[in-house]
Amino acid sequence: MTQTLIQDLLIILSAGLIAGLVCRWLQASVLIGYLVVGALLGHGVLGWVLDEGHQLEHFAEAGVFLLLFSIGLEFSLDDLKRLGKNLVIGGAVQMALVAVPVTAALVYVSMSMQSAALIGAAVAFSSTVLVFKAMSQWGLAEKPHGRRAIGILLFQDAALVPLLLMVPLLTGSGETPGLVDYLVLAGTSILFVVAVLSLRQALSKWLIPKLASYRSPELVILFTIVSLGCVTLAAYRVGLPPAVGAFAAGLIFNGNRWTKQIDALVLPFRETFAAVFFVGLGLIFDPRLFWDQPLLMGGAIVCVIVLKAFAATIALKLTGLTWGRSLGMGIGLAHIGEFAFVLVLLGQESGVISELNYQRVVAIAVGSLILTPMLMKAGLRLIKDDELAEEPLRDLGESSQHSNKAAIIGAGMIGRRLASQLETSGMDVCLVDLSPINLHPFAAEGFRTVTGDASESDILQLADVHDCRLVVVCVPNDETATQVVRSIRKMNRKGKLIVRCRYQANVRSLSGLGGDRVVAEETEASLALMRALDDISAGNA
Repeated sequence: MTQTLIQDLLIILSAGLIAGLVCRWLQASVLIGYLVVGALLGHGVLGWVLDEGHQLEHFAEAGVFLLLFSIGLEFSLDDLKRLGKNLVIGGAVQMALVAVPVTAALVYVSMSMQSAALIGAAVAFSSTVLVFKAMSQWGLAEKPHGRRAIGILLFQDAALVPLLLMVPLLTGSGETPGLVDYLVLAGTSILFVVAVLSLRQALSKWLIPKLASYRSPELVILFTIVSLGCVTLAAYRVGLPPAVGAFAAGLIFNGNRWTKQIDALVLPFRETFAAVFFVGLGLIFDPRLFWDQPLLMGGAIVCVIVLKAFAATIALKLTGLTWGRSLGMGIGLAHIGEFAFVLVLLGQESGVISELNYQRVVAIAVGSLILTPMLMKAGLRLIKDDELAEEPLRDLGESSQHSNKAAIIGAGMIGRRLASQLETSGMDVCLVDLSPINLHPFAAEGFRTVTGDASESDILQLADVHDCRLVVVCVPNDETATQVVRSIRKMNRKGKLIVRCRYQANVRSLSGLGGDRVVAEETEASLALMRALDDISAGNA
């Protein structure tokens, strides 16, 4: 049994690695790759991973807990206050316009009210992970439509907790929860919240500073994992869903100056177990449902996408966006998110949702997620068309003279120092790099980031290079720097351009392409060595 479990895990992680590499090559979402490769490995196609003993479910649950923990870490009350009514109006309207019609339709086809309500609430969720990553990579997080979409996602994250709390009250026996049940749940929840707030203060003022003083990442990781496990277990012991405990553990570590470091340290565990979770969802997905019931399943996916696009469009319009931008972002949110799986899984385990309906919801959700990249690209095209119609065409190079924007191409050690200095001087900095891993710590600190090849005009457009007063190219390869400089100058002729290069011989060509200042590592290194030699000579004298 142990050998089979280890073999299944190795197959899942290897398949996840291959899927990730293919998705990066195709510039698609890695989450979609996990779902697709999971479907291929499962009993519906290849049958390589069957998980008949349901042991992999424990690893998948660990992925859910770590995802919820990360959401708790990133959950910002400041963001909630800043988004204000846009969050409440947009989020509430979007979820209501999805959950109510879905619930009514399921009740109409003779499903119980409890099952219908749980599935309706689950379908209302969009993928926080998928949308956040896409908007960060495309540089949309700080734009008006991006901020309002984030507001809807934050509202969904906040709504997840009370929905999870309601699951224990939904029983498969058909009994209606009484007033005493609600009072017990409310009292337990309040006591749990008080305990979480108390632990947050204790960790922030005493425990975490004490651990940080040892300067040991191993101790911090162990303490974080143990704390996550203890809070999750405590939630389970008092009758709350363990998922609420995982989210609460994130809130406990939230809001102090060590939060970003903790998130970075937990990142490898989170990504590994998240891969198991999403590949595991693909394993659950049974393509035979589409072969056996093509009209029902295909029609359900189309109806869900249309309903969610309509709901999100109306919600975003009510926050003050134009119809074009509302529809564009609404199409980007027209899918079922990963937290829907959490809700329906709890419903299936508690007997509220039948196995067949659980399989159908998972299949519809996976199908919508696979279509998401195409939908988001279509939505972005609508947004761009709306922006062009709203704003007159102008010379892109002229605006850079009065802009407060700066772009840094290359997010290595040099890029980090430059970004910090430019931000301190009051500039709006965007970093561009091929690697999302390099950009992760910058995004965590609030910088705008764009993942991709900076020699491509689409990537530079996402980084607003056309509107930058200053662009710094600090890639470690001179040939790449040459291509990037050429692309930048086609888009922005007026902004200042500083270029890093390795060899002095390439300074003239880079200057000829439009570099206002070219810094050669070869020259700077020789000057530094000369100064060091002079210092040593002066000391000996």
